[in-house]
Amino acid sequence: MINTMTSYKLISSNLTRSLTRVAQEPAVQRDTDYYLKNIGKVKTIDDFMKNDRLYKYALKAVGLEDMAFAKAFIRKVLTEGTGKDSFASKLTDKRYMEFATTFDFAKLGDKATSQPAVLKPVTDKYARQTLEQEAGQDNEGVRLALYFARKAPTITNAYEILGDKALLKVFQTTFSIPAQTSNMDIDRQAKMVTDKLDLKSLKDPAKLEKLLTRFTAMYEMNNPSTASAIPSLLIGGDTPVGISQSILMTLQSFKLGGR
Repeated sequence: MINTMTSYKLISSNLTRSLTRVAQEPAVQRDTDYYLKNIGKVKTIDDFMKNDRLYKYALKAVGLEDMAFAKAFIRKVLTEGTGKDSFASKLTDKRYMEFATTFDFAKLGDKATSQPAVLKPVTDKYARQTLEQEAGQDNEGVRLALYFARKAPTITNAYEILGDKALLKVFQTTFSIPAQTSNMDIDRQAKMVTDKLDLKSLKDPAKLEKLLTRFTAMYEMNNPSTASAIPSLLIGGDTPVGISQSILMTLQSFKLGGR
């Protein structure tokens, strides 16, 4: 098996090609074709939510696939729209505001699905979500890295990391922070994030890539997918170990516990 770091770099360095491949998968292509053919026919929130195939496609595009069952909740998001006092604006998870903004029935009414924002931007996001899910089937660390790479430029404060299980997992793994720290006071946790991580650096592609290189190395060390062999004087022959020399070298290039 390819280790976490190598697998992530193979995908991220050829992201356009990876996304094109996913978009051309028969199942993805069928769902996308159906979505593009039918979304414009939707004129109301009721129409949208009654068409289960369209509804689930749209939710998956913004990463809310697991919330498809919560129709009353999603209906409230769509009904109240994007105003400063809307339901979506009060939710910590930005995906709901993204969903309400894309499918803005509250503001645009029956014109909501005739906007350019509901076409290619949605199908591109659907392909990206599918890519991340497929990567996670082989290696959860790769999925986490791809997700963090996608979300990082939009992160503005530590609480957004603390409120997102996937982002938090990347942070904790990268800096060897025990999961039990999640039981601490939330403001102490936020300070820990800002002490360890310069949030502004997440908008710098080079610095973000360095961070994710460190994450994938640490993830691999904790969840080895490959093994190198070293001679064993005690047993004879080779003894497998769970981390490769290249990953050890990567870890040594970082100052653990610092920025």
